Amino acid sequence: MEADQQGLDVIAVGAHPDDVEIGCGGTLASLVQRGMRVGIVDLTDGEPTPASPGPHVRLAEAQAAADVLGVTRVVLDLPNRRLFDSFEARLLLAREFRKYRPRVVIGLYGKTPMASPDHWQASQITDAAVFYSRLTKWDDHFEGLPVHTIGRQIYYTLGFELHAMGVSRHQFVYDITDTLDEKMESILCYRTQFPPAKQSVLQRVRALAEANGASAGLGAGEAFTSSRAIGSSNLMQTLFPNDDPDANPTN
Repeated sequence: MEADQQGLDVIAVGAHPDDVEIGCGGTLASLVQRGMRVGIVDLTDGEPTPASPGPHVRLAEAQAAADVLGVTRVVLDLPNRRLFDSFEARLLLAREFRKYRPRVVIGLYGKTPMASPDHWQASQITDAAVFYSRLTKWDDHFEGLPVHTIGRQIYYTLGFELHAMGVSRHQFVYDITDTLDEKMESILCYRTQFPPAKQSVLQRVRALAEANGASAGLGAGEAFTSSRAIGSSNLMQTLFPNDDPDANPTN
């Protein structure tokens, strides 16, 4: 899918196709349903992997997943398994931010022991690219793309344990009760990554979404952490987001 000339409201960044779907696919689907323009940027094509015959298959799976969520997808040409936080990688992602001009960037946070170290590198690349996107007097590095300041950056994690849900006290859970099925369907598009022998991973993804939701009184949720405190001008709406605004609060 191609982004329109107005750009994107939200961009989520992953190291590989399927990272974003696992971490925050339900949220992206919900934002699309609310009329937001949403995109995914994968830093690599995720290849090679053991069960995939090649990049053409993985990219087809990635596009199918994007179609399920209703998002734009961009796959950068950085190397899987050899992804490092480099000046070149930072610039490549920052150019995408300047091109699509998102208001919010959702980045991957944290190390994933016994899984790909690319995830941690992606986190550092994203942090730097958010900063680079707004720097002036550096036009020669950005192919004529104008400066863009990203309003907020939040983080998702790929940890399956409850203690890994957040990275600081500024945490919140987004309601994906109505889009959990879309999240799971998008992950299932990656048939080469989740064959029958790995179905337990999908069970853990669903279980974590349900646990996140239960922690906030929701049917299912995805946990995020903000680098800054999140303010509110409507206490009751913040505390009770699913209440009917027309209901009489005294009843």
